[in-house]
Amino acid sequence: MGRGYGAHELLQATLDADSFRSWDGPPLEVAQDPGYAAELAAARERSGCDEAVVTGEGRLRGRRVAVLACEFSFLAGSIGVAAAERLVGAVERATAERLPLLAAPASGGTRMQEGTVAFLTMVKISAAIAEHKAAGLPYLVYLRHPTTGGVLASWGSQGHVTVAEPGALVGFLGPRVYEQLYGTPFPEGVQSAENLYRRGLVDAVIGVEDLPAIADRALNVLLARSESAPEGHAAAAPQPQTEPPDEPLAEVGAWESITRSRRPERPGVRDLLRRAAGDVVPLKGTGEGEADPGLLLALARFGGAPCVLLGQDRSRQSTDHPLGPAALREARRGMRIAEELRLPLVTVIDTPGAALSREAEEQGMAGQISRCLAELVTLRAPTLAVLMGQGSGGGALALVPADRVVAAEHAWLSPLPPEGASAIVHRTTDRAPELAESQGVHSSRLRADGIVDRIVAEHGDAADAPEAFCVRMGHMLHHELSELLRADPRERLALRHRRYRRLGLPG
Repeated sequence: MGRGYGAHELLQATLDADSFRSWDGPPLEVAQDPGYAAELAAARERSGCDEAVVTGEGRLRGRRVAVLACEFSFLAGSIGVAAAERLVGAVERATAERLPLLAAPASGGTRMQEGTVAFLTMVKISAAIAEHKAAGLPYLVYLRHPTTGGVLASWGSQGHVTVAEPGALVGFLGPRVYEQLYGTPFPEGVQSAENLYRRGLVDAVIGVEDLPAIADRALNVLLARSESAPEGHAAAAPQPQTEPPDEPLAEVGAWESITRSRRPERPGVRDLLRRAAGDVVPLKGTGEGEADPGLLLALARFGGAPCVLLGQDRSRQSTDHPLGPAALREARRGMRIAEELRLPLVTVIDTPGAALSREAEEQGMAGQISRCLAELVTLRAPTLAVLMGQGSGGGALALVPADRVVAAEHAWLSPLPPEGASAIVHRTTDRAPELAESQGVHSSRLRADGIVDRIVAEHGDAADAPEAFCVRMGHMLHHELSELLRADPRERLALRHRRYRRLGLPG
């Protein structure tokens, strides 16, 4: 567990030296009985703060940010009417001044001494944060020990990126209250930051000393477009490099490409991020209690071009653990982040196929594919799909419909693994190579059919030179993202709709 930073101590450890400037005026006067007034006076004396929250602005690695922090030593960081008004005023100011917002709650929840009115102030705090996010501004959350009750159920759970203090107790109902209500201890370990990370409810568990670095990397991506614009001008797109050339491709058949795509040494999405991207911030899970290792969600930049990346992770999928419905729910979280922050979305397709099981059926695999398709094809943000390796079935289809589609030379896309398609058509898997060729699954046919726009050469086989291949792919993504960011949004969306409306038609 962390060592219990107070609000000012936390801000001093997180922000650049001597950069914090308070936004707090005298707290709102709230009608109170003498006993509660004495509690407030004692809390002010004990904590050195005039309320349970501290708000203001500072510099984080030189960047101006707005901050909200709870002071737990002031009545357990509880939020009453005065604290809520201070929070809402700070969020509204951050929105008006177009500042990213970093929140660090540590609270027992709403203030019991003020009853239902205090409880319902969570509504206006949530509304203010929703308006901040609707303005396309980042909201980052650091959950400290402890964060519970209405605070967790409102402004503690709305972050674009949410990280937690090691060992922090984070839960809806505090364990002491649970035990007194139900006469039995709350199950141990359920409300720990580490368990929430495993369940996909927080993106990372980090100490205060690491908070500036991860916040800075996240903001490097989330603010890349707005910070690239000259003052007084609309957000600019990063300058693209020279267009990557169309390199000659080897003349190999579809089955040979499929065989190469299945090599264990073939680079996947993790290799691409490690070798070709910068400012990578991995995110974890759906934010709703699910995480599937078969899908990697991250913020990243290729060259100067920012994106939300969601990629099927070949190294984490297997026969025993295929890509499941939770992976597509996680993908939809990435789509929401891209939509809210006006960031390009990159999808990386590399799957031998989605889960075919009772659990997948009961958890709505078909519905998740359908929702991914509908949301991705109508997403207002720029979209770029990358066929990296295997592209089998509905699990691949869910991430395909984008403004632009780039393919590795030996990537492929098919309704089923060729063996399965052969079993349907010929009642044997022996004719899979023949059927793969006739279906037009490999990259050159996909380009000829208008499904793929650009192909990145592998110079034999990407598995034999993974770093060079990933660098070439990174250059291609930088170029394509830069061009998408420079396009008129309405024209780009109209072209995407037209592309998929006319797919398969002559001419």
